[in-house]
Amino acid sequence: MEKIYDVTALGELLIDFTENGTSAQGNPLLEANPGGAPCNVLAMLEKLGKKTAFIGKVGKDMFGEQLKRAVEEVGIDTRNLVIDEEVHTTLAFVHTYPDGDRDFSFYRNPGADMMLRTEELQEQILKDTRIFHFGTLSMTDEPVRSATRHAIETAKANGALLSFDPNIREPLWQSMEEAKRQTAYGMEVCDVLKISDNEIRWFTGEEDFDRGVDKLWREYHIP
Repeated sequence: MEKIYDVTALGELLIDFTENGTSAQGNPLLEANPGGAPCNVLAMLEKLGKKTAFIGKVGKDMFGEQLKRAVEEVGIDTRNLVIDEEVHTTLAFVHTYPDGDRDFSFYRNPGADMMLRTEELQEQILKDTRIFHFGTLSMTDEPVRSATRHAIETAKANGALLSFDPNIREPLWQSMEEAKRQTAYGMEVCDVLKISDNEIRWFTGEEDFDRGVDKLWREYHIP
């Protein structure tokens, strides 16, 4: 059966406040950039001519409106971008080090992206996608964790390939043991894994990347 979407992603959509110079008073100036790893993937796919859809939640506030506009401008389908009347859009403040590494401070206790509920999923989108992409930021808390798992099961049952990006952000987890449990679930179900060097070390306990990858391969049989 012909699918409507090449890739559908579910997850966080937030504002990244990034440093952009200093004011006349010497204070850091912060620029409000649209952010969230799942939508970054979709934005690049749209540039490559693919048809994409996003599932997530933002607050009914100025930042939520900015994000909805930004996502629609690049051509991503937003029919399942839910607006939360009560909880504000998630914010992240990003400090960039001279070597390019980044440090994140999150304002998400709760944030709208955590509040997506299973009954808010438009299942037809999940049935109509060739690939479903997800990360762990939608698995830190309920109700979005249950919504994510339901989306994964629905997409898989309808023949979609599952793509997983652990994208671990330590401050957002109650414990790193919980982060490992949720990451292991992602590994168990995914067909495609996009993992960083520090995540390989953290998850496998192997300093050598080849050994770490080999361990993941043997344990989870990720295609």
